[in-house]
Amino acid sequence: MSHARPDTSASQIEQAAALLAQGRLVAIPTETVYGLAGDARNPDAVRAIFALKGRPADHPLIVHIGTVAEIAAWAARVPPAAMELASAFWPGPLTLVLPAAPDVPRVVTGGLDTVALRMPAHPLALALLRRLGRGLAAPSANRYGRVSPTCARHVREEFGEGVAMVVDGGACTIGIESTIVDLSAGTARILRPGAITPEQIERCLHAAVERQPAPGTRSPGLKASHYCPRARVVCTAPDQAAATAAHWLARGHRVCVLSPAACDQMHAGLVWLRVSDDASTLARQLYAKLRQADDLQADVIVAALPAAAGIGAAVRDRLRRAAGGGEEFRA
Repeated sequence: MSHARPDTSASQIEQAAALLAQGRLVAIPTETVYGLAGDARNPDAVRAIFALKGRPADHPLIVHIGTVAEIAAWAARVPPAAMELASAFWPGPLTLVLPAAPDVPRVVTGGLDTVALRMPAHPLALALLRRLGRGLAAPSANRYGRVSPTCARHVREEFGEGVAMVVDGGACTIGIESTIVDLSAGTARILRPGAITPEQIERCLHAAVERQPAPGTRSPGLKASHYCPRARVVCTAPDQAAATAAHWLARGHRVCVLSPAACDQMHAGLVWLRVSDDASTLARQLYAKLRQADDLQADVIVAALPAAAGIGAAVRDRLRRAAGGGEEFRA
């Protein structure tokens, strides 16, 4: 397995492009999380992504493209709202769900008649996509349901030699997955929250958007249990973090607390992993902190939920899914 460093040269982009053209899998950096990339027009490569991740075949993948013009190659119909959002937020952490063109491999779409498209903002990902001139299916480069990777080391720890190459673009600048907006049925509907907020989307479209997926929707990130470390995650209000930790310590568990405020109690089984009280910074830290808690062999991770404003709503979504969809714990 090859490892391209952050100063990836044109020759290394060529190496990644050559591997992808052969149907191999390459891990690539994006501004959100690292992706496990394969040629989206190659059904065998797409199946290899599903197999390596252990991802259910009916779970659609996001196709990453290098230019706005490529939308037409994937979508059967492109509503004006799609172009407005692409013009405003691409390259960036926004995925658009559109009616799929007839020739889009249905292995990519999980059998659906819609396709999810995104143009990532990371310069290495963009350079690779524009060199290829083809879409890349690139879900997060981790085992299905587990914590997403935000640096190249996470990918190597996850897959070892399972990928042909890891392009190292440094730490992800956003740190959580893209906002997904479904435009396939007319009204804009948010399927997954992310760094692009509902308010930003509404200002762009000059119209209200539906903020919850319809029942039965199939989309990345909608499982009640997702983004899970090995340790049990327990969500709590910030002012309840210390008491919640005490609850689990009293039951003999090793506890990591993810909170901006220090836990003043001293206990051999307690580790405080400080996180920022700024939601954007917390988003960048989140997955690395969850992995660190696993490395520290925590049994329970007590996570203080940020306020729901802005990207904080997306961070709360990820933490609650990491907790298996459970309700907030109060000691």
